[in-house]
Amino acid sequence: MGRFAAIKSEKSQPSPPAKPASSDLQTPPASAKAPARIGKKAVSGYFSPEMSRGLHLLALEQGSSLQALMGEAFDDLMRKYGKHPFGER
Repeated sequence: MGRFAAIKSEKSQPSPPAKPASSDLQTPPASAKAPARIGKKAVSGYFSPEMSRGLHLLALEQGSSLQALMGEAFDDLMRKYGKHPFGER
């Protein structure tokens, strides 16, 4: 038997899968979310790079956030269709 026989026999046996730590299985508490996100849901869409860039530039020019601009646009859309605007930002 060669001096590496023990290493070869160890490698040929599959090692059992590692058990995840109990902390890996837990979801973070709701308080880990940013306060502005608690109780809210994400609304998103896919747009061209030009649209994305334009919206980000507009937000920068207005000293606002993209979320605030989107809220304003959604309020305008709700008004257009005779619905009550939510005014959320």
